[in-house]
Amino acid sequence: MTTVNNRTSEHPVDKLFLERWSPRAFVPQEMPEADLMTILEAGSWAPSSYNSQPWRMLYARRGTAHWDKFLSLLGEFNQSWAKNGSALLVMVSKLTMRPPGQDTDIPSHSHSFDAGAAWAQIALQATLSGYQAHGMVGFDMKRAFTELHVPEGYRVEAAIVIGKQGDKAMLPEQMQAREAPSPRKKLSESALEGGFPA
Repeated sequence: MTTVNNRTSEHPVDKLFLERWSPRAFVPQEMPEADLMTILEAGSWAPSSYNSQPWRMLYARRGTAHWDKFLSLLGEFNQSWAKNGSALLVMVSKLTMRPPGQDTDIPSHSHSFDAGAAWAQIALQATLSGYQAHGMVGFDMKRAFTELHVPEGYRVEAAIVIGKQGDKAMLPEQMQAREAPSPRKKLSESALEGGFPA
């Protein structure tokens, strides 16, 4: 067992997996571009079907010309706290891939799965780099598709905020109670040897 952040795993895992969580309180400060590139580089090394790498990581850093546009895509609730982040990402994935030796693209069954692998590595590298990352689906995906010039043949997956974790006292009172690392279901609920029960 591993215990970190008032969380205890059932089996021994690296403490990184329990240190990573999704806070909403962030310190409103700019992030060095090199820090963000390290985090995105980790995402780019995720596994993918046929090494197709279907993810595209669209981003804006606080203090740049793109920040307000990315922030405006979020729902009102998410804007209320994500505005203090240091970087905003919109993850998209390509719906097709080209297997080795073929000269045409085919539908990719795993494009979202693969983009999720990239997101997981982004979140873990953010933690290793002294940041935290929080993924969201509470944003205007249609506007993101249009305003971020996403080409046809891609799916908008999720938005992500990255920043240095702040004091929960900076959040509205109703949000402060939720500002803690969340528990997990028992492993036996998600790891099913032999398949689902008959």
